Amino acid sequence: MAHAAPVSRASAFETETAEARAEARHATSAQAPQRLSVLGATGSIGTSTLDLVGRHPERFEIVALTAQCNAARLAELAVAHRAQLAVIGDPAHYDDLKSYLAGTGIRVAAGPDAVEAAALEPADCVMAAIVGAAGLKPTFAAARQGRRVALANKECLVSAGDIFLEHVRQSGAELLPVDSEHSGAFQSIGQTPAASIEKIVLTASGGPFRTLDKHALERVTPEQALKHPNWSMGAKVTIDSATLMNKGLELIEAYHLFPVEAHQLEAIVHPQSVVHCLVMLEDGSVMAQLSQPDMRTPIALALSWPERLPTPVSRLDLLALKTLSFEAPDLDRFPALGIATDALRRGGAAPAVLNAANEIAVAAFIDRRIGFLDIAHTVASCLENAETRGLLGGVETLDDVLAVDLEARNMARTLLPG
Repeated sequence: MAHAAPVSRASAFETETAEARAEARHATSAQAPQRLSVLGATGSIGTSTLDLVGRHPERFEIVALTAQCNAARLAELAVAHRAQLAVIGDPAHYDDLKSYLAGTGIRVAAGPDAVEAAALEPADCVMAAIVGAAGLKPTFAAARQGRRVALANKECLVSAGDIFLEHVRQSGAELLPVDSEHSGAFQSIGQTPAASIEKIVLTASGGPFRTLDKHALERVTPEQALKHPNWSMGAKVTIDSATLMNKGLELIEAYHLFPVEAHQLEAIVHPQSVVHCLVMLEDGSVMAQLSQPDMRTPIALALSWPERLPTPVSRLDLLALKTLSFEAPDLDRFPALGIATDALRRGGAAPAVLNAANEIAVAAFIDRRIGFLDIAHTVASCLENAETRGLLGGVETLDDVLAVDLEARNMARTLLPG
């Protein structure tokens, strides 16, 4: 049997230290409500988080809520959860938000700097759920507090993994994953020594087009791609799930979160979305985490660990389910997964370029400027161009990452038709 070599580089989770910090936080939480801020409050993760908060109002005190442009919904949530601060990212909607919240006593602010400042408001936990590169600076700011960050923003690890984790370590922050697959890995690994882990396997549903041939994939529409068979998610993540790019991004995240090397990470297709992760150990054991495909389960764990917060999620009935099936991903029909895996192995700025190009390509597909298969093609072409121009080297600061992100977006736009 092959043995996983001890990993010398640091990963996000040093279990003994994390356990001690969590126990100390548990003792504090027993005496007072948890002060919670939600960055990206009107999105899928944000609304699921606040759904749980509303079911346990005695356990939480809402400090700050942010959104990009939905002022009406942000105001509604701020009033419902008695937030101290509401921030709208787009200043054009500031007057609307101010009007909606007039007389409530809730502080109001607007603009990217205000969103970043909201992440610095004193809180025990920040739910970092802003989608895309726009979430980088606020999530870095949240980690600066040295408290708990419930991480739902992929870009911090995909585009700036080493930099972000060094930032987390220096601040003493506690990082807990919100993605169901990473939450499953976190639970399955537990106190297992790094040297005992042979492989971490993340599962993918396969999306709505799992059984379509390549010719049919050329004709799929954004509306079809947005109909995920199992999960309720935002548009960007749903499209990524359909292309399998989402699983590639999650492999990059897992590389930074857990004490494994790239060759110890794998993705397989599991259409039922019940088994979220499998951790294979050197003694032949396989640890797995199972639950219904409902994001409130991993969100609840990120908010309450080491406790378990009761949720309204329907309980798993294996007798009714009867069958759990698994299959290898088809990289010919869904090349995005392979492209992301190559970017992980390439390292440097390659994952940042991958992420930026993918955001541009997905937006173009939703706008009907390119076809479904063109998403992966655009990302691959952008990576090739970036390699030619020498842009895939190392990045050392957040400013470096943001510069690469901007350059890659501009490059990807030049590859689009029209």
